[in-house]
Amino acid sequence: MKDWNLQNKRVTIMGLGLHGGGLASARFFAEQGAFVTVTDFKSPAELEPSINKLSDLSIKYELGGHKESDFTEADIVVKNPAVRMNNPYLAMAKRVETDISTFLTFYQGPLIAVTGSKGKSTTVSAIYHVLKQIDPRTQLGGNITVSPLTFLNSIDDTTPVILELSSWQLGDLKSRGLLHPKVSVITNIYPDHLNTYNGSMDLYVEDKKLIYKEQNPESFSVFQSKGEYSDQFIRESPCHLGLYGEKRPQSELEHLKAVAWIEKEQGRCLIEEKDEILLDLPHQLPGNHMRLNLLCAALCLRLFGIEAEAIRKRIAGFDGVPHRLELVAQPEGIKCYNDSAATIPEAANAAFLSFPHKKVIAITGGTDKDLDFSVIQEGLENCKAIILLKGSGTNKLIPLLNNWELPYEGPFDDLEKAIHKAWERAETSDILVLSPGCASFEMFKNEFHRGDLFRELCQNLS
Repeated sequence: MKDWNLQNKRVTIMGLGLHGGGLASARFFAEQGAFVTVTDFKSPAELEPSINKLSDLSIKYELGGHKESDFTEADIVVKNPAVRMNNPYLAMAKRVETDISTFLTFYQGPLIAVTGSKGKSTTVSAIYHVLKQIDPRTQLGGNITVSPLTFLNSIDDTTPVILELSSWQLGDLKSRGLLHPKVSVITNIYPDHLNTYNGSMDLYVEDKKLIYKEQNPESFSVFQSKGEYSDQFIRESPCHLGLYGEKRPQSELEHLKAVAWIEKEQGRCLIEEKDEILLDLPHQLPGNHMRLNLLCAALCLRLFGIEAEAIRKRIAGFDGVPHRLELVAQPEGIKCYNDSAATIPEAANAAFLSFPHKKVIAITGGTDKDLDFSVIQEGLENCKAIILLKGSGTNKLIPLLNNWELPYEGPFDDLEKAIHKAWERAETSDILVLSPGCASFEMFKNEFHRGDLFRELCQNLS
């Protein structure tokens, strides 16, 4: 690891938050001997859980707003990923970092980096599930709500690390020369966060591309073989390629190292002229999109150097990730799935198509992110009943439902009321699915709060 002397440096943490990134940054810099100031627009009461976790450290707090001096006088400002680089306070700073850039400044070891519009959390978690059994030192962090600064002091440059990276986290690394993964992955690209990208898919995709831009030629990039942006990624990647898809990718690309595909309920891989089985199907996780995530994870592991049989054996025991088609309860034979992390219409559509026709009771809707809801039609037509949560996204969805002549109930301003309405419509062997296709902020703190509440309420159903 590189030596970076932080003793007596003045460090401002911009955005403490409640999900670990700001908290981990504050702790890391304070423990390295820096004078740390935390500033956040939220009040002390709102941030109390995070503040309590830092009570053993000498940290100054400026909450409920920002002071210019905390930026102009700081040696380093560490920003939350949700804070955009064009923020006027950041313009006052001498140097701006993030928890990810800080981690990558120190860590130079074997890295797997994964991004995508959807599927990245399931993919990194499946990779971690397998790799941790092979090398117990393996660590997982990033956008999955675990800051890599929480484990930086317990690893060295031989420790395998897996990072899930959002477009915002990648954008913060642009032109920094820090991200050199051994294996990079883009799971898929759908419109997302366009409300923060001025409606531009091009800007959003350019940030995603940063995951492979600084790889060395002996590394690997993994992409879906068929996708709207796949040709761009394949053409631009500077290293060896791994492609995966429903059907065997056919390509004569010079740098193509391996291909993976689904055949006869198996995930197969062709690498170094060897046909290998990486994945046995069907897996316990439902849905075609889930099996593609597992295939992507398996291919990534194979390119990382893990043998096919070890992957096949261990990935069979992977049981998924909270908030991603998570089976949370089965009251009276009705399976309840928490898919709260489905915050775009494409993800909700995939969820509703993961189950038998007219067996799904859908709970959907929420806050808009400047997205197109027409893509959810096929999934909702597969549903037995549609229950809506209130929100600006729901307001865009309702005229479409009327045009499609799909009946719905709601919108409800209370999740418990929506669940009970869904329960009234359900019969034994039906499937109750929360898959909003929207953000959560008009009714919930975030999508995790939404999913946790859904899990709790479903476990009390009878």
